[in-house]
Amino acid sequence: MSNMSILLFMAIIPVMLILLFVYYKDRNKEPMILLLELFVLGIISCGLTLLSFDLLGRIFPFMKLKSESFIDVLLYTFLGVALIEETSKWIMLYIFGYRSKHFDEKYDGLIYAVFVSLGFAFIENIMYILTKVDITTAVVRAFSAVPSHACDAIFMGYYMSIAKAYSIKENKKEVRKNLFLSLIVPILLHGIYDFCLMMNNSIFLAVFFIFVVFMYFISIKRLNELSLSKEKILEVRHRFCKYCGQSINHAKICPNCGKPQI
Repeated sequence: MSNMSILLFMAIIPVMLILLFVYYKDRNKEPMILLLELFVLGIISCGLTLLSFDLLGRIFPFMKLKSESFIDVLLYTFLGVALIEETSKWIMLYIFGYRSKHFDEKYDGLIYAVFVSLGFAFIENIMYILTKVDITTAVVRAFSAVPSHACDAIFMGYYMSIAKAYSIKENKKEVRKNLFLSLIVPILLHGIYDFCLMMNNSIFLAVFFIFVVFMYFISIKRLNELSLSKEKILEVRHRFCKYCGQSINHAKICPNCGKPQI
């Protein structure tokens, strides 16, 4: 087996292992075609990120890191990298996952987010390997960058699931709040991760390791919490006829008075 084949294998295997683990934890399996679509959309979001980075780089100076000063690295990691990457993934998740007719359990938002995010990580990993052609890069990314993408996705999916549940209850305030959190929390986590690494400082490196351990712990806790949840999102909703007050749940026509619920 050639060195390039080994490197490509190392770029792909961590993505596949995490996807299988998250899929295995899902008690009521989602349609495989939907998950594959979300994975491909994650790959597309990587292209969207590169395009956005290029276009915005012509407008905003901080998009091109010119020094290792605190402010330059801060702006670059949070606004130049984390904001664009996580927003690109969030858009795909919101349009094709959050609005899916199959989204009926809290764990669904998490698994959708992970498939989108690791679609992104999949193509990003291959691009890094082809550019660096270095075994060290492949190993480091396998144990840090790829799991980090998954952790960001777990938080994104977690809050999006909460938003979905509130949308069924028609609580628009909580929907907006949790959709916002589903975007801003992954951006902050991603930004902290990159910032600590790029500061190239022993203190920030120590903070990085503590942060990574904490993030992995909370992410696994969130994953287990939703995978064990038996609550069906669509069962939360309980509607009543606006004419006679009869419970109608999801019916479009009241079974009691026969009037349409528009």
